[in-house]
Amino acid sequence: MRASRFFISTQKEAPSDAEIVSHQLMMRAGMIKRLGSGIYTYMPTGLRVIRKVEAIIRDEMNKAGGIELLMPLVQPAELWQETGRWDKMGPELMRVKDRHGREYAIQPTSEEVITDVVRTEIKSYRQLPLNLYHIQTKFRDERRPRFGLMRGREFTMKDAYSFDRDLAGMQASYKVMFDAYTAIFTRFGLKFRAVAADNGAIGGTGSHEFHVIASTGEDALVYCPTSDFAANMEAAEAMPLAASRPAPGQELTKTSTPGTTKCEQVAQLLGIELSKTVKTIALVVEKEVDGKKTTENWMLLLRGDHEMNEVKVGKVPGLANHRFATEAEILLCYGTLPGYLGPIGTKQPVTVVADRSVANMADFVCGANDKDFHYIGANWGRDVAEPLVADLRNVVEGDASPDGKGVLAIERGIEVGHVFQLGTAYSESMKATFLDENGKPAPLQMGCYGIGVTRILGAAIEQNYDDKGIVWPTAIAPFEVVLCPMGMDRSEMVKTEVEKLYADLQAAGVDVIVDDRGLRPGAMFADWELIGVPHRVVIGERGLKEGNLEYQGRRDAAATAVPVAGMVEFIKGKLSQ
Repeated sequence: MRASRFFISTQKEAPSDAEIVSHQLMMRAGMIKRLGSGIYTYMPTGLRVIRKVEAIIRDEMNKAGGIELLMPLVQPAELWQETGRWDKMGPELMRVKDRHGREYAIQPTSEEVITDVVRTEIKSYRQLPLNLYHIQTKFRDERRPRFGLMRGREFTMKDAYSFDRDLAGMQASYKVMFDAYTAIFTRFGLKFRAVAADNGAIGGTGSHEFHVIASTGEDALVYCPTSDFAANMEAAEAMPLAASRPAPGQELTKTSTPGTTKCEQVAQLLGIELSKTVKTIALVVEKEVDGKKTTENWMLLLRGDHEMNEVKVGKVPGLANHRFATEAEILLCYGTLPGYLGPIGTKQPVTVVADRSVANMADFVCGANDKDFHYIGANWGRDVAEPLVADLRNVVEGDASPDGKGVLAIERGIEVGHVFQLGTAYSESMKATFLDENGKPAPLQMGCYGIGVTRILGAAIEQNYDDKGIVWPTAIAPFEVVLCPMGMDRSEMVKTEVEKLYADLQAAGVDVIVDDRGLRPGAMFADWELIGVPHRVVIGERGLKEGNLEYQGRRDAAATAVPVAGMVEFIKGKLSQ
């Protein structure tokens, strides 16, 4: 490739709406161009990265036994209605109507379509296992698109679906895909971590997320440095901080605490540790009984220095459809406004759920359901009935690892892949069955495996950049090597060597571009450092007269002189590292 025949559109400044580094650098490097909110044109350099990401994914998917097809972007509403997701997905699902008034979804994912394909094609256990995948445009109507390709509305995704005859087969297929994903992200050249995760809107049972490690990542990843335990914050189990509950040591005392609506304020006023306080979160669950709407009051109790985990709360029996109570509901149930709520002496019946750590506390401080007052020395059993107990909180650094093999650490990550054990969540609702060895129909066991192809670009940049621009891993860089001639238009010696080296590198299978635009060295180097090409060779008369060329890796502090005759082998060696 010659730069004069390519399209390079670098900019000195990023647009004002580019909030994070990857968005800023992709815009400045001319890799994407904004068309609308959360919608981008992939410019030539950006598209080259996408195609390299796709090629690695295809290669590893094919090695793992995946078979590629292509499912449509527009999908009939009837399929989504079969699984109930037409309503469950809410406004994130883009819906359109054709000229006949028929409704369609602009697909955010393809579980319904692939299940429909397989239920019409698979008849016998002899046709299993089966793994089908595609790389296709997706659309999710994000409430607030932001961060460029990290949270856009239109994006490219690889999704794969496995079909098996039984649970053991599905778990075996899942393991194959897990290993394939590990190979894919390793080949990308990215630092990543696979963590146990919650299945969310996709449904099913077990799942793992693959995260690119980056200090700017939105997700907290929990892991144990001395074992194999790893999970995202939503799924990381928080172990009790005490093995058992101590005996009461204080009398229950109602104490004046004026103007202290937060646990931090209460702890400071009373001169105690924040961990001695308990905070109350009021929830409501709406139900319909005999055609009448009723509400149930629920109270969650967490230690003052802990944060609620909403995913865990939603899994507490009875709280799947909870919402936060309004001020009016709180006043009616507790007799006071938020800030002074507690489990002792509510005006209406309340179901109390205590986090494991709170359940093992004695002599704790909690709200007295009276403005400007808290209880000191509260104890379970003596002062208030024993609560329901559940894991409700986010883990913190230093917590015991659930596997008992050390303590937990936390790092930031960007989710770029997710693998799910779906089981029969879709095959049962869509009646996707096969005939087993005994000739009896059985539901297909499914797995689902996604990679955010375009999101990889943003995640890779968030992990690999400096003050000059992007630093692409070689495997997914838009070009592996750039040749930067000094005065090529004025020196026949330089021109001859550039053309020879260019041809030799191409013959060796190197993805190389020569910058023949005639720019000054500073401007030329700045462009390629911004774009992030990992290997640069400078060809100038002075070096040629000494028999050398200059090589500099994108992360290198200085250039290295390499003999002209040995440059191709030198580059091949760098690319193999």
